[in-house]
Amino acid sequence: MGQCGITSSKTVLVFLNLIFWAAAGILCYIGAYVFITYDDYDHFFEDVYTLIPAVIIIAVGTLLFIIGLIGCCATIRESSCGLATFAAILLLVFVTECVVVVLGYTYRAKVEDEVNHSIQKVYNEYNGTNTDAPSRAIDYVQRQLHCCGIHNYSDWRNTRWFKESKNNSVPVSCCQPSISNCTGTLTRPADLYQEGCEALVVKKLKEIMMYVIWAALTFASIQMLGMLCACVVLCRRSHDPAYELLVTTNSYA
Repeated sequence: MGQCGITSSKTVLVFLNLIFWAAAGILCYIGAYVFITYDDYDHFFEDVYTLIPAVIIIAVGTLLFIIGLIGCCATIRESSCGLATFAAILLLVFVTECVVVVLGYTYRAKVEDEVNHSIQKVYNEYNGTNTDAPSRAIDYVQRQLHCCGIHNYSDWRNTRWFKESKNNSVPVSCCQPSISNCTGTLTRPADLYQEGCEALVVKKLKEIMMYVIWAALTFASIQMLGMLCACVVLCRRSHDPAYELLVTTNSYA
């Protein structure tokens, strides 16, 4: 019965190691996605510390590749030292992912204040040229999120670009794609996106942070199972004389 329980635990461990390798790729992808998306919205969010959870996620993903290798070798060779190392590293990664969850929730709560603080400044810096970073950022966000202005298209009236251009128009990135020959003129407001960008940018950034949080929670649960299985094998091996005899016999064979 004891041998059967150990074999089942070892089988689960090998399966979990394969999951760890898959998880490593997924975590690195999520971390990279957060970095790329942040680069698109960084003008609206000045706190670079928000990237800390993404950095940790990528580091954990890289570490999981190593963990999977250690776990497979320790399980196949039935090494007590290897299994103990495997369980210890899993515990460290588990704690790290719990930290990621806490940081994720902390920075997610700060998103709205950060965007509210910076978005007016970004719109005031708009000059309508592709060589200007804030202008590219605003045009990108308005096209991608289907929005116009901070709260709505009328916010453009208060910007320096609108006052200097004196053509009673908003950027063409405010135009709905279904409208042909749209020039952004305020005399035809129905051609423009009606929703403001501030709320949508906040929503997008919060969604990105939730991806990090859910990824950390999911893989922390899997690592908890891996630690339990490793501990079961170690405990059974140290307390089951029949298993020790079997391992010794197999070693000499």
